[in-house]
Amino acid sequence: MSIQPAAGLGLKPQHYADALSDPAAGLWFEIHPENYFCAGGPRHTHLTAIRERRPLSLHGVGLSLAGDERPDRPHLLALRNLIDRYQPFVISEHLAWSRRAGTWRPDLLPFPRTKAALVRIASHIDETQAALGRRILIENPSLYLALNGHDYPEKDFLIELCARTGCGLLLDVNNVVVGANNLGFSAEDYLDNIPSNLIGEIHLAGHAPDPHLGATLLVDTHGAPVSDEVWTLYQRLIARIGARPTLIERDDNIPAYGELQQERARAASILSASIRQQEPAHAAA
Repeated sequence: MSIQPAAGLGLKPQHYADALSDPAAGLWFEIHPENYFCAGGPRHTHLTAIRERRPLSLHGVGLSLAGDERPDRPHLLALRNLIDRYQPFVISEHLAWSRRAGTWRPDLLPFPRTKAALVRIASHIDETQAALGRRILIENPSLYLALNGHDYPEKDFLIELCARTGCGLLLDVNNVVVGANNLGFSAEDYLDNIPSNLIGEIHLAGHAPDPHLGATLLVDTHGAPVSDEVWTLYQRLIARIGARPTLIERDDNIPAYGELQQERARAASILSASIRQQEPAHAAA
């Protein structure tokens, strides 16, 4: 694949035809691999055609890496089969849990960031990377409730996970904004203190105020356009770390493809400006 990934979109079945015909430079697509855990069928037919033209990333939602059980072996095998089939340029998962004692919950649940949790999750990441034969990225979570018992601030926990396992970070700027609003920390300080070398991908998404509590509780809905605050923080982040593959993430209230492409073009413009700013420095060196 000769296309250099720049700004991408989450791939939805209703947009297969648009995705296949889109001529945008640097465009890539991200899928939730769990939606493709089958041997064949229409989804794979469309995905194969798109992969022939565009890079793909796999963004998992079901490995439950922060749970108290080892990663599910059939899940890892299905994921490895997808990786071998489509050769994604990035594989990522959430820092959350969703499975216990044979029950899968349709959510990404939080946990206390204890020393024991650090050891357990690092072991799960090691096992996952060994099974997949690839480095993975871990996404920072959306937070709604201040849990007791933390031994680490979130950003320090993430940095230590990377140091112990060699994984990288998928930095979701919207998740930082949601957590900062709900728990009362500084989104700017959080983003400013993540080492740039750990960030392999960035997500931009939308949020909404809670229907009952209003803006005191923001909800990571993935069902709205990217907010002005997220765009401002994204531009600040890119100015510090340089260009990174960036995804416009939309999983609810899916609009027409052209509307998503407008947001994607805004991210691409920010990335292009960053690259242009870096070129004279590289040429002088």
